[in-house]
Amino acid sequence: MVSVRKLSNGITVVLEEMNHLRSVSIGIWVKVGSAFETKYNNGISHMIEHMLFKGTKTRSGKKIADDTGRIGGNMNAYTGKECTAYYVTTLDEHLNLAIEILGDMIKNSVFETSDIEKEKSVIIEEIDMYEDSPEDMVHEMLQKEVWGNHPLGYIISGEKETVKGFSREELIDFKNRNYIAKNIVISIAGHYKEEEVMEALETHFSEIPNPNITRNITTPIYQRCFYTNPREIEQIHMNLAFDCINHSSDEKYPLAITNAILGGMDNSKLYQTIREELGYTYSIYSYSCPYEKAGLFHVDAALNPSKLSRVFEKIINIIEDLKRTGITNEELVQMKEQIKTELIIESESTRNRMENNGKFLLNHEKVISIDETIRKINLVTKEEIHEFINRYLNPNLLSMSLIGNLSKSNIDIMKELWDVL
Repeated sequence: MVSVRKLSNGITVVLEEMNHLRSVSIGIWVKVGSAFETKYNNGISHMIEHMLFKGTKTRSGKKIADDTGRIGGNMNAYTGKECTAYYVTTLDEHLNLAIEILGDMIKNSVFETSDIEKEKSVIIEEIDMYEDSPEDMVHEMLQKEVWGNHPLGYIISGEKETVKGFSREELIDFKNRNYIAKNIVISIAGHYKEEEVMEALETHFSEIPNPNITRNITTPIYQRCFYTNPREIEQIHMNLAFDCINHSSDEKYPLAITNAILGGMDNSKLYQTIREELGYTYSIYSYSCPYEKAGLFHVDAALNPSKLSRVFEKIINIIEDLKRTGITNEELVQMKEQIKTELIIESESTRNRMENNGKFLLNHEKVISIDETIRKINLVTKEEIHEFINRYLNPNLLSMSLIGNLSKSNIDIMKELWDVL
C-alpha cells in the first residue's frame, strides 16, 4: 500500500509498505540537476552531491562513511539532468539512523574549503574517466548537440575549467536556493512503522526552509545533428536519436511497447536481426530519455568500423518496415507480457519501489501503481503503436553521434547516408 504525506514544512513523503521483508530503502529526491544550471555554473549540482559526503557540523567525511558502514554501507547518490538523489538500503532496525544521517548531510554539510579543493580534483578525474568512456560520451554528446545551448543538453559533470572555478559561496548559495522543501520528495519502501518514520522525518527534515523561489524550465528546440569524434580505439560507438515525448505524456505506454519491440529486449527486431541473424554487432539496443519539457528516443550500437554503414542502413530498414507494416497481434501480446513481467519482478525490490515512487512524485502529483501501469499497457492497441512509430520515428529528423575508430571515408559515407534520409 502506498501513502503520500507531508511534513510540517511541506516536504512530500511517499511510503510503500512491504511488510513481508526485513529490509527498507529510503531516498531523498531533490528536483535539481544540470537542467537547472547555466553555462557559468554547469556541474554545480554534481559538485554539491559530492560535497554532502565530505562532512557536516557533527560528522567528518570519515564518520559519515563509518556510520553508513554500520547500517550496511549501501548509501549512494547520483546527479541527473533534472534530479539529484541520495539513497540507502538497510535493515528495518537501522532505518532511524539512516534518516538521521541523510538529514544531517542535507541540512548540516559545512563545505570546508580544503574539502572543496580536494573534491574538485576528484571530479576532474571523474570527468577524465567519463571522457574515456565512448559508450557514455556518444550519448551525452548527441544530447548536447541536439539541444544546443539549452541547459537540458549540458553535460551533468560540467566542464573542467568551470568546476575548478567554483567557490564555497557559490556552492552554498546554489544549494540554499534549490535544496528547499518544495523541491524535495522523501521516498521509503519496505518494512517500517509509519508513525515512527514520520516522527523521525519530522525531527530531521522539518527545519529545511521552504521559501517562495520560482524556477522555470524552458522547452528546448530539437535540432537535427550529425556529430563525429574520431578516437584511437577498436570500435565505433553509434548513437541515434529521434525527437520524442516528455515524461508527462500519455503516450508513454505506446512508447514502452515500441521500445520493447524495436530494441529494448533480447527478442527485439534490432537485436534479433542485426546481432543474432547477421552477426554485425555485439551490442545494439534502444531506450527512451523523457524529461519535463522534452524527450528523445535512442538507438545505440557498438561495432567494427567495417560494419558501420551496413548496421546503420539495417536500422533504418527495420524502422521503415515497422512504419509500413506495423506489428502483429502476437508481437503485441508477447511484448505486453514481457513488460508486465519485468515491472512485477522489479517491484519486488525495495530499492526499485523507492526509486519509482520518489521519481514519480517528484515529477507528478500522484503515484501510479504497478497494477494501474499494467492496466494501461494492456489497453494499448496495434493502431496506437503504429501511430506512435509513424509520428516519432521519422528518419528525416534523425540525429546521429559517432565516436571511435572513424576514418575520413567512414565519416563521409555516413554523412551522405544521413543527408539523404
